[in-house]
Amino acid sequence: MIKKFEKAEEAFLVLTLVVMVVLIFGQVVGRYVFSSAPSWTEEMARYIHIFQVWIGASYAVKLREHIRVEAFVTRFEGVTRKVLESISVIIWFGMALFLAYFGTDLVLASMANGQVTPAMQLPMWIPFLAVPLGGIGMCVRLIQQLIQIWKGDYEMHKGGDLPA
Repeated sequence: MIKKFEKAEEAFLVLTLVVMVVLIFGQVVGRYVFSSAPSWTEEMARYIHIFQVWIGASYAVKLREHIRVEAFVTRFEGVTRKVLESISVIIWFGMALFLAYFGTDLVLASMANGQVTPAMQLPMWIPFLAVPLGGIGMCVRLIQQLIQIWKGDYEMHKGGDLPA
């Protein structure tokens, strides 16, 4: 089940990147060749990018590719290293939980207000949905990472694969 979710996440990121490039290319061609381009393509590309950033942040947790300072923590081994790594992950988990909670609050408030996007007239809660989805995804990944830390795995692995 988790592997299917990971593959779906990767496929989503690749597919949305392709769609975003096509939309932006169409916008540029329309603007410079035909002197007119539909306004919805720019807006759609923007919202796709927002989803890519938030879902990509969750995916980057899986790959352990987020920026962090390791000069201090790498000097330790054993239980001390596990505790330091765990503290880092727990603080990060708190931030991700904050994003998920208040992102959900933002989505619900937007649904109640009935706000819509300017060009496409989509409900604004759809673009806002990226925030809680990314926060929840990071929370799940951080729990997985915490388990791996206590199994003795602190390092990044090529391709994001964690040992079994």
